[in-house]
Amino acid sequence: FPGGMMVGTASHTPNAGGLGMVAIGVGGADAVDVMTGMEWELKMPKIIGVRLTGKLSGWTSPKDVILKLAGILTVKGGTNAIIEYFGPGTESLSATGKATICNMGAEVGATTSLFPFDGRMATYLRATGRDCVVDWAESVDADLRADDIVTDEPSNYYDRVIEIDLSELEPYINGPFTPDAATPISEFAEKVLLNGYPRKMEVGLIGSCTNSSYQDLSRAASLAKQVTEKNLSVASPLIVNPGSEQIRATAERDGMIEAFERLGATIMANACGPCIGQWKRQTDDPTRKNSIVTSFNRNFAKRADGNPNTYAFVASPELTMALTIAGDLCFNPLKDRLVNHNGEKVKLSEPVGDELPLKGFEQGNEGYIAPHGAKTEIRVKPDSQRLQLLTPFPAWDGQDLLNMPLLIKAQGKCTTDHISMAGPWLRFRGHLENISDNMLMGAVNAFNGETNCVWNRSTNTYGTVSGTAKMYKSEGIPSIVVAEENYGEGSSREHAAMEPRFLNVRVILAKSFARIHETNLKKQGMLALTFVDKADYDKIREHDLLSVSGLVHFAPGRNLTIILHHEDGTKESFEVQHTYNEQQIAWFRAGSALNAR
Repeated sequence: FPGGMMVGTASHTPNAGGLGMVAIGVGGADAVDVMTGMEWELKMPKIIGVRLTGKLSGWTSPKDVILKLAGILTVKGGTNAIIEYFGPGTESLSATGKATICNMGAEVGATTSLFPFDGRMATYLRATGRDCVVDWAESVDADLRADDIVTDEPSNYYDRVIEIDLSELEPYINGPFTPDAATPISEFAEKVLLNGYPRKMEVGLIGSCTNSSYQDLSRAASLAKQVTEKNLSVASPLIVNPGSEQIRATAERDGMIEAFERLGATIMANACGPCIGQWKRQTDDPTRKNSIVTSFNRNFAKRADGNPNTYAFVASPELTMALTIAGDLCFNPLKDRLVNHNGEKVKLSEPVGDELPLKGFEQGNEGYIAPHGAKTEIRVKPDSQRLQLLTPFPAWDGQDLLNMPLLIKAQGKCTTDHISMAGPWLRFRGHLENISDNMLMGAVNAFNGETNCVWNRSTNTYGTVSGTAKMYKSEGIPSIVVAEENYGEGSSREHAAMEPRFLNVRVILAKSFARIHETNLKKQGMLALTFVDKADYDKIREHDLLSVSGLVHFAPGRNLTIILHHEDGTKESFEVQHTYNEQQIAWFRAGSALNAR
């Protein structure tokens, strides 16, 4: 509801900014703090103002606003900042369109994003049975938007101001491998050819929490219907996963699902689905480079299907649908034509759709089973492969961390998908030991350019990251991970922090951290340290032993020292910094936040 504040255990919780909420993604441990009435803290964010003018038209959609903004800010440009949209253009966007934009604010690292309350939000709230919320919001609507003095002189109040003219905005396609590689459709074909991206588009995927509203599906369905109307064929398989049971049931009633199914589309469950790799993709050769286009939010390597050779691109549902019909990444529906079964060259008409269903929403199958309040003993089979009871992590022994072998020096992007891959691994979310087998298997080793292949000093050979860490743990040896910028970008999944802690990785030393992941590491009793001088990253060698000095006097604002013990007997040292406060230091000393309670 407008003006509210919430936290949620998903990085895309800021979706609610489309209704004017300050909605912040957090890790599970932070959410537990909130649910139990404990204090929850957040570093005071900066505020980035994005002024929208003009009005969207034709092929351009709300998704293109955030795709363009991602190209401006990059994946870390919004870290520790709130993005506030303002200006006359905001009123031209539907509430669900606003939600799409806020949802993908996570991809630039933003703490959250939000829009001012307006009539489009009120219309959506009434359509979803929340008339009383509209009445409350309208009674204080002046407090639910920036003051006039702010919008008149934004540079005096925002830490940064970005201008986007919706009337001039083009459709964008972002990727591959990162959501901030932004390219307008007018330049995309040239980029495909110049970079040698696989031109054939092999699968189109529409849905996810970012782009599965009624308006999204109705505009995509209008293009699907043109296949029959214009006697065309569909060149690529289509997969659709509606955003909720309400959307699925309403889309089915209004003929959208049928329009997709006539093209041979697969309608998946109302869930994350392929966005986190939960689909069984069949390819003729997993070593062959291939391209897919989705209306999702993330396109990290291996995220969609576990295949490093899949080039995933992110676009709007409309553009994804058009490219699915064409099967060609170089197709530009704004100007190019397709050849139909009669040999005629035809052009796809601009997508159209309803913002909200004219007949109202269908509820579908509610699926909720109310609890009865009965007390039940939970018993887990000792040999279960899906569930495993947690045991407390050991407390700090009061000593500096000495002579830790380097587990991996990660090169380049290292997201939570690189650290703890999703897809089929999610069946082990309740079994920490089993899911830890995927730890850092997607990270690139800076010394050999390979994934899941690191030096094991105990065997003098190369092995998997998790296997090497397990061996060190069995020998009572803690280890350390070194990484580059924005370590832990992406999902809020806590397993990316719990797995290294479980395998006795004590320190993550990075050039910078993503906000949620840094907090998750602290909650698990790990040391999240950053280089004072980022050039010190280059000093670390593959066979080094690393020590952390100064922990006896660990205190807020006090730097620690890293000592490198090189294989040739020489040593180097440099300072590292941290953002721990007194409470978080207590978590480290206790072994985890849970231990400290």
